[in-house]
Amino acid sequence: MPTDPETILLTEQTDGIATLTLNRPAARNALSMALMAELEAELARLAADATTKVVVLAANGPAFCSGHDLKEMRGLSGRDAVASVFDQCVRVMKAIVRQPQPVIAKVHAMATAAGCQLVASCDLAFAAASARFATPGVNIGLFCSTPMVALSRVVGRKAAMEMLLTGHPIDAATAERWGLINRAVPVEALDKITAETAALIAAKSSRTVKTGKEAFYRQAEMDLDEAYAYAARVMTDNMLAADATEGIDAFLAKRPPVWRE
Repeated sequence: MPTDPETILLTEQTDGIATLTLNRPAARNALSMALMAELEAELARLAADATTKVVVLAANGPAFCSGHDLKEMRGLSGRDAVASVFDQCVRVMKAIVRQPQPVIAKVHAMATAAGCQLVASCDLAFAAASARFATPGVNIGLFCSTPMVALSRVVGRKAAMEMLLTGHPIDAATAERWGLINRAVPVEALDKITAETAALIAAKSSRTVKTGKEAFYRQAEMDLDEAYAYAARVMTDNMLAADATEGIDAFLAKRPPVWRE
């Protein structure tokens, strides 16, 4: 993959899988306003691309992502300018959750603050066993309040509060145990497990995956009765879709399905 120093976000598309690579290695892939803008725009482009089945989020350099670009932020003047950075970050994180394609984080190294938020926002996450995760804002007088939103939705409250209150990094094995990532693997196996999982998902019906991802996040915010009523409606619509008809027919005929979408 090319590493043009002027390109802060690299995109590669192969076999229905789009890989977005953060490429600010000297800045430990800090989320500058420019990088967040490019990431937001590229996610929007891919959302409208029917050939893209899965999105993988990766990074170059010694860190996966160190969070916000604090040097850039210290240069801002006034509340509105500061608020615009967090608003942009929120748009990126919400875009990942609402992306029609599943988004997989491939974490090769440290992910801190908004970088940890990025991992927590993705649908799946695989990490090198040597990777570390932290929400260390409390150490510099800036509590990780926006990272807290994503973090508290994927790990238990006690675990989230431990990370937020102490700022202490956790290792990949702990991140797996707490549910922040799916799996911690040897660094040399990270590419393989990510690629295999992406390919497995890319082989499914895109419409079915999109329907399921959207339903998952919507029902998670509902009470039990509302969630079941909503999920039943979604499943009814899904059952009547062409790909469900094809999938069931293929299963009964013991042949591979041929998806229409």
